[in-house]
Amino acid sequence: MRSRLAAAAATALAAAWIHPFSAAQAPRQPFTIENLLDIMHPSNPVWSRDGRHVAFLWDRAGVTNLYIVASDGRSQARPVTTDGQPLGTVFWSADSRSVYFMRGAALMVAGVDGAAPRVAFIPPAGRSISPSKDGSRIAYLAGGSGQVEVHIRSLSDATDKSVASIDGAASVSWIDDEHLSVATGTAGETIIHNQTPEYSGAKIIYTTIERVPPPAATGYVVAISGGEPMKYTATLGGFGGRSRWLDPSHLLIDRLSPDFKRRSILVGAIGGGEPRVVHEDVKQTFWSMPVDARGGSQASPDGKWIEYLSDKDGWDQLYVAPAAGGEPTEITKGHFESWRPSWSPDSTRIAFDSNEGDNPGSRHIGIVTLNGDPSHASVRMITAGRGTDIDPEWSPDGTRVIYQHTDPSNSADFWVVDANAADAKPVRLTNSMPPSIDKSALVEPQLIHYAGADGRQVPAYLFVPATLDKTKKHPAIVWIHGDGINQNYDGWHVQRNYAVYYSFHQYLLQQGYVVIAPDYRGSIGYGSSWREGVYMDIGGKDFHDAVKSADYLKTLPYVDADRIGIWGLSYGGFFTLLAVTEFPTTFRAAVDAAGVVDFAMYYEDPYHGAWTASRIGTPQENPQVYAQASPLSHIDKLVRPLLILHGTADVNVPYLHSVRLVDALLREKKGPLFEFRTYPGEFHYFTREQVLRDAWTSVDDFFAQYLHPDQRVAAAGGPGR
Repeated sequence: MRSRLAAAAATALAAAWIHPFSAAQAPRQPFTIENLLDIMHPSNPVWSRDGRHVAFLWDRAGVTNLYIVASDGRSQARPVTTDGQPLGTVFWSADSRSVYFMRGAALMVAGVDGAAPRVAFIPPAGRSISPSKDGSRIAYLAGGSGQVEVHIRSLSDATDKSVASIDGAASVSWIDDEHLSVATGTAGETIIHNQTPEYSGAKIIYTTIERVPPPAATGYVVAISGGEPMKYTATLGGFGGRSRWLDPSHLLIDRLSPDFKRRSILVGAIGGGEPRVVHEDVKQTFWSMPVDARGGSQASPDGKWIEYLSDKDGWDQLYVAPAAGGEPTEITKGHFESWRPSWSPDSTRIAFDSNEGDNPGSRHIGIVTLNGDPSHASVRMITAGRGTDIDPEWSPDGTRVIYQHTDPSNSADFWVVDANAADAKPVRLTNSMPPSIDKSALVEPQLIHYAGADGRQVPAYLFVPATLDKTKKHPAIVWIHGDGINQNYDGWHVQRNYAVYYSFHQYLLQQGYVVIAPDYRGSIGYGSSWREGVYMDIGGKDFHDAVKSADYLKTLPYVDADRIGIWGLSYGGFFTLLAVTEFPTTFRAAVDAAGVVDFAMYYEDPYHGAWTASRIGTPQENPQVYAQASPLSHIDKLVRPLLILHGTADVNVPYLHSVRLVDALLREKKGPLFEFRTYPGEFHYFTREQVLRDAWTSVDDFFAQYLHPDQRVAAAGGPGR
């Protein structure tokens, strides 16, 4: 039902949608790299309080602006900003006539009727603001590092009053309409590490910033009506600890132990005493649920319930526990993963997305109705069909949810669906693809499986152009996703960072390539056993799972076994480097995009040391694991062409990795075999237009040179022979 309704809605709206960066009547043309740059990505939707509009951010090639769109889908999105300046907090006025947003140091306001943005308030230098739940007021801090005043300002008449003075106040936020939380202290210690390794020389300093999280959250609860502020302390501990308010007297605390083996959810009273444990997950391997799943605890708006995700049965499932104490109830059950839960405004329902079904890369939106008691809860899916629906957010009246949808013909867009009606027709709000793209030429992924390192079946998505002449042999490319904890999807990737790679593969497919994208062990979407299969074995079975996709390609009669390329980003770049050193003649050409060259370097990086140790221990404890996770140690085995891409501002995999790799390649006299393209100021995930254009053009030219459909590799004596 969902696929038919979505298709009907898309068809009906097609004439009205005009991509902001393309002409309305742009002619259809083959997919180009310039098309790729014009594909936009929406994020951060914020409902107006009357539910009639949605404000959201829309990114094009690293430039983000604020837009407003009617929630009924009857008109196209309108830009609020056009200058691409960085944007902060976005919220709606109490009457829904205006949208507020931070731009630089100023709080701006723009009318829903199209009125141009203007300055509404400039908080004291270096201070942020926090909007009240109803959008009528903001809280902010004024003063220096000593005595700091807590202010509340009316947005309707600009009246401003100080409600408390607190030593060392650092930030302020609303607990409810009558109470504020004022945090004191700092966000943690910042340590700067500078490196000048011999292989790079003393003139260039490589800086790594280590951020040590605070051991506790400290501050005060301030009642707006007056009275003495109430001090609180919540011990966080470990990695990624956080606290949120259950009510003005109780904190909801998430902790993760430094070794990643114990995840705890607790409730603490600000009056003191030992926090009460709501739930704990204890692992023999490591806590592996992806951050994007939003598995941490969330209190219901009325403070009665606590929901969280746990994988204690081997799959990420939704649980609900009474906030006052009592046993949690597992709400969703089965061999699928439930992610991104969101409470309804009335605290009676939870929206979420799950990949229940035959295709783990397909996700849909479900609604949990508690029926007064989690033990009586019912679950109903409200979207279905081809593609991936994620990240539901409730309308203020609790009747609809907005969510992101992707599929083989559409990159990420926002849709809205009635959460109550059976067989509700989803409404499309945005169109992020330029009209010049011929969607009929896009290639759909096919879910396949092949035998992995130990015989276990490895899921993968195969892309074969419909127009491919299968009576001939064609080149193929293995794409290896990064993160380790990530996956491929049934169509465009849900994350902007990887959606650009999916877009580029569509371009390559139109050049006559076959593409395969494996979800090797360590990937998400397949249960905790699969994603934790890398424990004490990074670069082992996970790598062999990925590289065996080439064996599968060789079974296809229309693939030329001598013209298979491989490439990947980050962890995928690490696998690529392993592939060209452990199996030096399997792949005709390889592209490493910001790959790890040696996990000993990754362990030594204070930003990633704990993450690495949680998976493979320390180099002293497990030297054999670190040896297999070091393609740098075997770079002398390189015999085929290699292209290296890296941004100098990368913190996920520091740029220094590629500097060391290039030095090692030159020492091994591999200069004729590699090319290195460096991108000044670019982060790990390529975002800016000039970087994307150059990177994709370089990869296109590189693969065309060595894998081109109409010619084999150059004559004997050339690169790769």
